[in-house]
Amino acid sequence: MTIEALKQQLKEQIIEALNLQDIKPADIDDQAALFGEGLGLDSIDSLELMVLLERSYHIKVEDPREGRKILQSVQSMAEFILSKQPA
Repeated sequence: MTIEALKQQLKEQIIEALNLQDIKPADIDDQAALFGEGLGLDSIDSLELMVLLERSYHIKVEDPREGRKILQSVQSMAEFILSKQPA
């Protein structure tokens, strides 16, 4: 899977997992912050995204500090997922 396809898939999964009814994948910038001023997600949403990573990509993030970096944007999530894929 290309990173572009993965980013598109992630946007769709984020919208579905967090029930973001008024947002479309095209509305989410790859580099935009998911938390705070970006999509405005909160700590409960971050837990949902961690579950998404585990269920969809079989990646478990143990360190919360690492989770902050990974969940910073769609781009950072996609790069992390691809880094965990077997070569």
